[in-house]
Amino acid sequence: MSFSSEVKEELSEQIASGRHCRLAETAAILSLCGKIVITENDRYCVKIQTENLAVARKYFTLLRKTFNIRAEVSVRKSREVRFYSVIVSKDPEARRLLGETCLLDEDGNVSECMSPMHHRLLRQNCCRRAFIRGAFLAVGSVSDPKKSYHFEIVCTAPEKARQLQELLASYDVDAKVVLRKRHYVVYIKEGSQIVELLGLMGAHISLMQLENVRIVKEMRNSVNRKVNCETANLNKTVSAAVRQAEDIRYIQEKIGLDKLPMDLEETARLRLEHTEASLKELGDMLSPKVGKSGVNHRLRKLSQIADDLREGKEE
Repeated sequence: MSFSSEVKEELSEQIASGRHCRLAETAAILSLCGKIVITENDRYCVKIQTENLAVARKYFTLLRKTFNIRAEVSVRKSREVRFYSVIVSKDPEARRLLGETCLLDEDGNVSECMSPMHHRLLRQNCCRRAFIRGAFLAVGSVSDPKKSYHFEIVCTAPEKARQLQELLASYDVDAKVVLRKRHYVVYIKEGSQIVELLGLMGAHISLMQLENVRIVKEMRNSVNRKVNCETANLNKTVSAAVRQAEDIRYIQEKIGLDKLPMDLEETARLRLEHTEASLKELGDMLSPKVGKSGVNHRLRKLSQIADDLREGKEE
């Protein structure tokens, strides 16, 4: 089972105790994946279709507990995918469902303005959270956090995407909207904000799973950064030591190390014998001991002597 399916399975088992929250969640599911059929004799039929059994089961339970509606359920298999349809076919029940979820206005016209700033179903914090939960169950997905951080809800109209974006913004979740194949996708790619959303929807088990993955990732990245930094420093040290040894050999070849001042000669011979040693280690080998800056100063003087000899040769 994918991580997205696990989240939906967890959310499908939660039925809000407050009827107002169940109304908001039902309204989100209907608004984003519902279909309204009006017959020639003006009779209403409402249905949703989903590939996720847990979502179909949750919607069926919401209808029964909130409206005392016993919906019809059908299953259709297309290739390797099963489609679950939950249908309210009785006209009085369909009209009541649409009316109470505010998807049918007083004149009997379908209205889908779910603006969180004005809609009466979304005035309470708990109801706004229930609406987000319903929207995710209907048309949302979240990627496996081990691979990437990506949360999205796919809307069929720009107004729905914008209203959902506003709703998420009320919780300081900075969602973006992009047009993809004639659909408007509300998405989030920041791991911490996806964690926030899972908490808002009530998916606490999934939240902990994602947090554990984030912690492991951050630890691994921290270790990698440290290793890379240490490797870079080691490479610099090795390169410098090799360059210093080359300069000293050049001096030895041209004038001999015994022509150098005693302190430089001692340092030069130790560097040739211990090319892998650090500045501190070289300093500890000298008699008397010399600090890192002192060793570095001597090696720089040796390199300058080698450069002067090279310039003299070119002349």
